[in-house]
Amino acid sequence: MAWSRRTRRKKQQRGFFAETAIEEGKFAQGFPEYGPERMGAPVKGFTRIDDKPIRIHSGIENPQVVIVLDPTLLEAIDVTEGMPDDGILIINTELSPKEIREKFGIKKGKIYTVNATKIALDTIGKPIPNTVMLGALIKVTGVLDLDTLLKNIVKKFSRRFNEKVVEGNVQAIKKAFEEVKGE
Repeated sequence: MAWSRRTRRKKQQRGFFAETAIEEGKFAQGFPEYGPERMGAPVKGFTRIDDKPIRIHSGIENPQVVIVLDPTLLEAIDVTEGMPDDGILIINTELSPKEIREKFGIKKGKIYTVNATKIALDTIGKPIPNTVMLGALIKVTGVLDLDTLLKNIVKKFSRRFNEKVVEGNVQAIKKAFEEVKGE
């Protein structure tokens, strides 16, 4: 599950991850939870990946992995709701996992952090952490292959963006893969 603020960009992240899973022979689905939220309101999106066909078509109540794109959400909502004690929390922040746990009193799960916004600014020149977080997600979970994701990003982005933007996103994902920190 991914928590963010309502924008028009979250779809890319879910879509690339699900498409990459399918290219690797897995089954996947990715979808948002829509509501009457205004722009900037907390929203969540879901992605399921499995080796078997996925028969359920509803929100995820007990996510194994939770991604937080906007760290200010930690002050507004319980992003760990429903996450099991052994779940994984990946947060876009400059804080360390220990600092996050102490500051917000998070008791369950393993916490990972990466400053995806800074990486995005350094590599693509814009504070858009969405695709950057995919590098951290792949490193932490190992559920997909980094090279397959990067090839998928190049293929999809090359249709809409210039070479500089494509290469910036590739570098951003690689950097997040290298820089994500866990407890």
